[in-house]
Amino acid sequence: MRVKVISRSIDEFTRERSNDLQRVFHNYDPSLRSQEKAVEYVRALNAAKTEKIFARPFIRAMDGHIDGISSMARNPNHLKGIFSGSMDGDIRLWDIASGRTVCQFPGHQGAVRGLTASTDGRILVSCGTDCSIRLWNVPLATSVGSVDSTESSAQPVSVYVWKNAFWAADHQWEGELFATAGAQVDIWNHNRSQPINSFEWGTDTAISVRFNPGEPNLLATSANDRSITLYDLRMASPVRKIIMMTKTNSIAWNPMEPLNFTAANEDGNCYSYDSRKLNEAKCVHRDHVSAVMDIDYSPTGREFVTGSYDRTVRIFQYNGGHSREIYYTKRMQRVFCVKFSCDASYVISGSDDTNLRLWKAKASEQLGVLLPRERKKHEYNEAIKNRYKHLPEVKRIVRHRHLPKPIFKAANLMRTIVDAQKRKAERRKAHSAPGSISTQPLRRRRIIKQVE
Repeated sequence: MRVKVISRSIDEFTRERSNDLQRVFHNYDPSLRSQEKAVEYVRALNAAKTEKIFARPFIRAMDGHIDGISSMARNPNHLKGIFSGSMDGDIRLWDIASGRTVCQFPGHQGAVRGLTASTDGRILVSCGTDCSIRLWNVPLATSVGSVDSTESSAQPVSVYVWKNAFWAADHQWEGELFATAGAQVDIWNHNRSQPINSFEWGTDTAISVRFNPGEPNLLATSANDRSITLYDLRMASPVRKIIMMTKTNSIAWNPMEPLNFTAANEDGNCYSYDSRKLNEAKCVHRDHVSAVMDIDYSPTGREFVTGSYDRTVRIFQYNGGHSREIYYTKRMQRVFCVKFSCDASYVISGSDDTNLRLWKAKASEQLGVLLPRERKKHEYNEAIKNRYKHLPEVKRIVRHRHLPKPIFKAANLMRTIVDAQKRKAERRKAHSAPGSISTQPLRRRRIIKQVE
């Protein structure tokens, strides 16, 4: 008779960091675990409730400006730095980790409407309503990140004075060119005091400009005449143009899908477009009850953040019709600019009450170092919520958000108006001759015309 001995390591049967607790292996046979669905459903409910309990998105307010925040820019070469410009011409570089001002850039005599940093993070470009463009040397990341660094002032490297006020600026993702928006769209070089190229299509002022992250020579602008225009630096004329029913305040390209961009509109909605097919929007992102003032994509390209005149900040999925998060405080006023951090973990908002506010991109995310067991527990909770997200109780808890009373009432009023318009259109179509009335979806109805 031959005897076989099974030998097992003790480490396989004991939990980590503990020698007295035995690890239990479960038999996943359905006949032996008749209550598996019920147990998992309870766990999904508890995970959804726990997420709400620990949702504390607000981190800190960075106070230092004495006027409303009008523009912001992030440094692509430094994770903790953020630039902000205010209505009184003050420009500051902040250290997000400590919430302190690292450096000031004085010189503008009016509102700073455009802020952008070069690809290598060494040059900061600012422009404003005082008809001037200023180029600044950015302090090194080592000095920005040091705890002992004190607030300092910088002097502009170059000052370019022009004949019109500027409303926006953006730098190429790769290259030395930057664009400004004003009475016309001007393309500038770091070393030249005159624009190397100018574009104009229409007579109204351009209010926003953004370079494409995948194609350095392509940029999109929006203007006061409700138009969105695409320009190509290799051509002498603009490429395409659409005119919407309301004005677009800001534009953001998706960094992971550079063919797509999202426009923040005056009607409280955001519209995502494919630059190859501008006759209709790919998706309409709703929920704001007032004009959307600024928009910025996450570096991952899976979501974007918006700031609105209704004093709230919302985070949307790139293909979601409704926001997954809404951030607000009692003291926060109208939000004019928002930015994602370079690692997509935080959101920075600048509002009319002179404060920059730092938020977590995921409201219930645990900050600091996570132990392996903690990380596995968070991953399990996410997976179990995703598995039972279609059930009514879990769906209600996950979707519920507390809203300020004015926004709650305004949202109900907007919903009532939309439902009344929809009923009226359906009744008109039902009592008219077949085919005499055609209805268009909202993503196509908001566009007045498309100009090639």
